Amino acid sequence: MTAPDTLPPRTALLLVDDQPLNIQVLHQIFQAEHDLYMATDGQTALDTARRVQPDLILLDVMMPVMDGLTVCRTLQADPVTRDIPVIFVTGQNAPEEETAGFEAGAVDFISKPINPATVRARVRTHLTLKAQADQLRALALNDGLTGVANRRHFDDRLQRDWRNCRRRQVPLGLILIDVDHFKPYNDHHGHQAGDTALQRVAAALRDALRRPEDLLARYGGEEFVCLVPGADLEATRQTAEHLREAVAREHIPHDASPVGPQVSISLGVAASVPAADADDPAPLLKAADRHLYAAKQAGRNRVAVTAA
Repeated sequence: MTAPDTLPPRTALLLVDDQPLNIQVLHQIFQAEHDLYMATDGQTALDTARRVQPDLILLDVMMPVMDGLTVCRTLQADPVTRDIPVIFVTGQNAPEEETAGFEAGAVDFISKPINPATVRARVRTHLTLKAQADQLRALALNDGLTGVANRRHFDDRLQRDWRNCRRRQVPLGLILIDVDHFKPYNDHHGHQAGDTALQRVAAALRDALRRPEDLLARYGGEEFVCLVPGADLEATRQTAEHLREAVAREHIPHDASPVGPQVSISLGVAASVPAADADDPAPLLKAADRHLYAAKQAGRNRVAVTAA
């Protein structure tokens, strides 16, 4: 794989500093090339990072209430933000300060006062490295046909989300999805058309998810699965219904389906708060699988719900 010759257009940077003058300096340096977001305190920085998912964060170390080291550690602990590179911008240049920053998860340090040429060069370097890492990660964790997460990615995230929800004592929602009567679709329309249909279904499902922490993966064949961390049974059911409607709006013709004239999906839903001693999320997955079977038995093109 070759490195990209140029960066993606209008990459997004998050500038974090409690001094507006420092943000203004960085804004003047980067405004022509990047989409910029600003925060003057740690909590706003965390909220913005989760919402925007910028390509890189320039973060002040010394801030009141929540310092930059704490912000960086929190970003690293969150699956949504942990792959965002963080460059510390600091007036402290002692070796122990840099060591603490790298241990917190930073990729680089820039000293104040800021040199525009230096900060541009370092930001460009780390954006290029991130683009390369994103490409490698996509090859390893995404399904080659549909572009959504693959089974390996799902298995890893299921374990991680299960542990996280158990620690926080919040529910984990799971949705198993099956494309209705897909074998007759392939037999009637051909396998190339079947691949295209799966790509359209996957895109509709992916675009219908509303939160960055939700994960859609190809589970195998014509089956998909969705993780909805923090969602109780009703919220997960609503997400499943939203997914079903999104596929229906695609109006993909299915001349061989007894359900209707277009491609539809059946969905099995489960949600539970992991018990303190529950190490294995398999019962949650099995519950969703049972209710996917129930949705098929009830006529397909519907959502079936259970609480695990």
